Amino acid sequence: MSQPVFLIDDDSDLRHALKQGLELEGHHVTDFAAADDALAHIGRDFTGAIVCDIRMPATDGMTFLLKALAIDPTLPVILITGHGDVPLAVKAMREGAYDFLEKPFSPGRLSEVVLRALEKRRLVLENRSLRENLGGGETISDMLVGNSRAMVRLRSEVKAIAQTDADVLVYGETGSGKEVVSRAIHRLSERASAPFVAINCGALPADIIESELFGHEKGAFTGATERRIGKIEHAQGGTVLLDEIESMPLELQVKLLRVIEAKAIERLGSNKLIPVDVRFIAASKADLEKESAAGRFRADLYYRLNVVSVSIPPLREHAEDIPDIFFHLAREARARYRRDIPDITPRIVAELKANPWHGNVRELRNAADRFVIGLWTGTAIDDEPTAADAKRSLSDMMSSHEREIITRELARHDGKIRPVYEALGLSRKALYEKMRKHAIQAKGGEA
Repeated sequence: MSQPVFLIDDDSDLRHALKQGLELEGHHVTDFAAADDALAHIGRDFTGAIVCDIRMPATDGMTFLLKALAIDPTLPVILITGHGDVPLAVKAMREGAYDFLEKPFSPGRLSEVVLRALEKRRLVLENRSLRENLGGGETISDMLVGNSRAMVRLRSEVKAIAQTDADVLVYGETGSGKEVVSRAIHRLSERASAPFVAINCGALPADIIESELFGHEKGAFTGATERRIGKIEHAQGGTVLLDEIESMPLELQVKLLRVIEAKAIERLGSNKLIPVDVRFIAASKADLEKESAAGRFRADLYYRLNVVSVSIPPLREHAEDIPDIFFHLAREARARYRRDIPDITPRIVAELKANPWHGNVRELRNAADRFVIGLWTGTAIDDEPTAADAKRSLSDMMSSHEREIITRELARHDGKIRPVYEALGLSRKALYEKMRKHAIQAKGGEA
């Protein structure tokens, strides 16, 4: 079966022409007029490539790129640009876009770029599958990094919650990783093979959120020229994340409560009930119990959603995990930007731990991106050597750094040897020799 190509452009004439040209070149193309419609069909197992215009209403190409790479940092996204958009496209390349094409371009040129992107995607998925078969696939420790008591507790709660089908409330400060935790619950659940649909209630205008959630029939309102399936219906069998649910209008909360209780939705402009089998995860940075007591959130919806709740600790409460999380985020940035990770020195680690990180993991991710790109603004890199550093030889400092990296990888993989030497690009023998050299003990064995 050929790899799919998603084509996103709000210009119907251009979209039709590009689709026809790609199909003549032998590609299997699915076209979308809106970026959000395509996003709903993309997951980490998506085998194809994506071609997206930059200038579009609602969700533009840059926003789509960031949302797609949040799902999988290795997704190949090719951007279509007008002459005036080239600087924006260059910025997009730095953000992780696979390539960009400036209009006008020939169908053959587009096909060449798409073929390269599809080959890259094939190799990425083959390598990922190989790692999983060798026991080095994504685990909950990869999704929720850290060995502090707070993170161990969080992972334990997520694993327990994932085995149930209960609706969940996820609490956490801005940038703390509410969507990451929600995706972990989904991936560890029996619904993992079905869609995970994230809806940011705070980002959707009040006049369209109902249509986004429940869909609409043709003619339901001015501009409804065709039937549209809503996000909840699209998530059939899977999970719906309602992020920033505290921002949802009160009148819509009533309808959402009915959907959760009846397990059925009603599209706008229709009287027909459509059964839905979805799990709801609601995420909030606000205390919904206090919000409901103050009349800003419906108490009945709060109690219906609050079957199970999980609270994500802010970074400042588990600062000992910051170096591990930073290294994990730097590895993700390396895949996006195709650059090597600079040395993470002890002074950089000290600076990372000292930072309050008010923006939590989101702020730390931005710092990791800048670090990998080479735009680190911290003072640690440019500082003069300290008196302690001056007394240590280069060999001592390198040895200390090597020991720190091996210890960190062993902790990340629960002491298992195989994923560690594969992650570090070493042979098993070489890793054992280094462990003996640094007097490092591992408990997990070969698995």
